[in-house]
Amino acid sequence: MSREAVVKALTAPDLSAVVDLAVWVEGGVAHAANHLGTVRLHADGSHEVLSGIDPVASEDPMAFLPYEAELAAAGPRVSTDNAYPYAAQRILSLFGDADRSPDVAVVHTPRHWFVDEGGHAGEHGSLDVIQSRAPLVMSGPGVAKLGFVDDHARLVDVAPTLAVLSGVPSDDLRDAHGAELDGRALTAYLEPPADGQRRRVVGILWDGAHCGDLLHLAQSGELPGVARLIEHGLALRGGAVAEFPSVTLTNHTSILTGVGPGRHGVLGNVYFDRSRQERVVPNDAETWHRSAEWLRPGVRTVFEMVNDHVPQEGSPRTASVDEAIDRGADYGTMALLRAAGGFESATTGMGDLLPDPEKSPFVQRPEHLADPYFRWGVQVDDMGLQQVLQLWETAADAPTLTWWAHVVTDAGHHGGGPRSDLARDSLRQSDARLVVFLDHLKSLGALDEVTFLLTADHGFEGADPSVTGSWTPALEALGIPYRDEGPGFVYLL
Repeated sequence: MSREAVVKALTAPDLSAVVDLAVWVEGGVAHAANHLGTVRLHADGSHEVLSGIDPVASEDPMAFLPYEAELAAAGPRVSTDNAYPYAAQRILSLFGDADRSPDVAVVHTPRHWFVDEGGHAGEHGSLDVIQSRAPLVMSGPGVAKLGFVDDHARLVDVAPTLAVLSGVPSDDLRDAHGAELDGRALTAYLEPPADGQRRRVVGILWDGAHCGDLLHLAQSGELPGVARLIEHGLALRGGAVAEFPSVTLTNHTSILTGVGPGRHGVLGNVYFDRSRQERVVPNDAETWHRSAEWLRPGVRTVFEMVNDHVPQEGSPRTASVDEAIDRGADYGTMALLRAAGGFESATTGMGDLLPDPEKSPFVQRPEHLADPYFRWGVQVDDMGLQQVLQLWETAADAPTLTWWAHVVTDAGHHGGGPRSDLARDSLRQSDARLVVFLDHLKSLGALDEVTFLLTADHGFEGADPSVTGSWTPALEALGIPYRDEGPGFVYLL
């Protein structure tokens, strides 16, 4: 009864400018509703309309392609003009954790401006296709040279793909309980290694990098590093579909475990754990190093999968640079933070190690350093490049799997929105760091021996300052005890 009241309040027509959808699971079936209607979303892909019209009629993961179609559709749009890939599967996964899943999840409209509640000029988190579309580029030995491909994948496919490329047998793409992963290795684009060939794999995550703009800039010559990767491999125009919600820590975890949030337990950047009566905030500089604490039993990271099959020979088999989900990695930036006693202790003891952003050779527009998040991202990513170059000082001692996460791309897209000067500066400087690494590998004579996979954790859309409002007054008027985390995760108390 309380959930029905909450859904009814959220789907009132006067909230349609800010509430795209309310979603929940009942009787093991995903549901979605808004002011237009209510639908049951069955796992087989069928839609059962319960009232009005189907609010999520399209699940097309290739919607708004080619890129010009996305640009033409950038204005405000209702859900019937949008697309929600894998809607049932992603909703069911979010609601798969009895202790941590909300009772109802609220999806902001693509243009909702909610800076007073933690929003930004650029937004993500939605079930919709653009906020869920991350880039996916693969290159090097073991990858078919196909260039731009009209296809898509899912972010849960990244871990099994990295694992297979690193030498993990396909029958070991399972969690610790023996259950198959949610994702699959992208074997249609992979080639078997030659006899005796040792694979070295580098996975790169540009947090929040907008898929369409990244590929557009690569094609136009503005991202020469990405263009070099595509020349020796492929890029999926439809990118990789993020898990829901399409937020940072949920999808970093899905990328590196191959399972969705209902299995790995990191349901959002902030959520509530009923069993502990605890508000959990994984996506915070003071808690990133603790992220592995929230992984559910049975979850395996790709680092653990690879280490199970690569012998220890003195050098790190696996390395995780600037990545929160680093459990099992032989080398991890967050492990250094943990060893230093946590973020605050590390900041006090290691703060001087962060490079001066004013002297960064990668910043094209120094005025962008006025944005604090962007400025910090430059420092973190410059130090990340230093770590990667140290790990790859020689090809013989380099890890089998190196994972390299970047921050500044998220800062640029949040601060300015997709296609903004700030966002494109962040893409260009990340590409410049990539070029430095590619040139370093070439100098070692190892470039042709390394396989790359470049992706992100979600997409981005621009918020509209004229589209404001909040659903909080409508929920408070019900007189029902609840908490709203995110905002968007509604827990009934």
